[in-house]
Amino acid sequence: MKNAVKRNEPLVTHIYTADPSAHVFEGKLYIYPSHDLNHEQISNDNGDQYDMEDYHVLSMEDEHSPCVDHGEALHLRDIPWARQQLWAPDAAYKNDTYYLFFPARDHDHIFRIGVATSSSPTGPFVPQPDYIPGSFSIDPAVLVEGDRAYMYFGGLWGGQLEKWQTGEFIGDAEGPAPDAPALGPRVAELSGDMLTFKETPREISIVDASGQPILAGDEDRRYFEGPWMHTYNGKYYLSYSTGSTHKLVYAISDNPYGPFTFQGTILTPVVGWTTHHSIVQFQDKWYLFYHDSSLSGGSDNKRCVKYTELKYNDDGTIQTIDPYTG
Repeated sequence: MKNAVKRNEPLVTHIYTADPSAHVFEGKLYIYPSHDLNHEQISNDNGDQYDMEDYHVLSMEDEHSPCVDHGEALHLRDIPWARQQLWAPDAAYKNDTYYLFFPARDHDHIFRIGVATSSSPTGPFVPQPDYIPGSFSIDPAVLVEGDRAYMYFGGLWGGQLEKWQTGEFIGDAEGPAPDAPALGPRVAELSGDMLTFKETPREISIVDASGQPILAGDEDRRYFEGPWMHTYNGKYYLSYSTGSTHKLVYAISDNPYGPFTFQGTILTPVVGWTTHHSIVQFQDKWYLFYHDSSLSGGSDNKRCVKYTELKYNDDGTIQTIDPYTG
């Protein structure tokens, strides 16, 4: 019998996994990671080393149980519009249907966001024939609130967010100057059937305590990629990766569209360049799911998903976690 997964240890070791989106469905934890391939790659700022081709679904009965790999849930070859790079996904449940949202490069090498559906949280998922109209960039994260659902997305550099500043794709576009407001993630309400946007995606503003926009040169606080949205005590918590400074940080708002006021660091840097996460409440605790490259000895493109407990202070702020000290 397999042993239970320990906190801050890989959930699975037989495959490389990253970018975990954790949800509670049917009374158990389901984790939707990307699946890193086991081969050597040279890293670059465009993310070419992340050449993933499929998704697996993982699950845990509780934090004392083993993690189960339910196998391949969706493969690149089954997605008509997608050319390469199945990056960080998310999942949602609505309309008696499970939805898997995922980014991939289309046949013009532009990142788009697709959706696939299943009657089971473990799949297999059947993709729609085309990507979501009006979608772009990477890292979809979906918040379902009653009858409404919102998608948050966007990533710099390889994620191409800089190239969409005018609303159209400009291949050689660069990001804002260091002393200009940083680019924010995008948000759009989804249609009732969860297959299209109900509105044109809008940019989220992340501000400091005085209400001033976080600047592009403020790499300790500015948005880079990997948005996640959760609610706690009636507040909206937008958490994300700072990319080049390798931290997970967060901001809080009273509105799902923001603006969001920066609060601080959730997770200090891990082994490996990227950091990507999700936050979920399960039973009577909150958990942070994240990844690092410890299983592969530090290879950026061969990562492993882990989890740890997340705790709040009385004022609603999140206690900073060092993944290597408990």
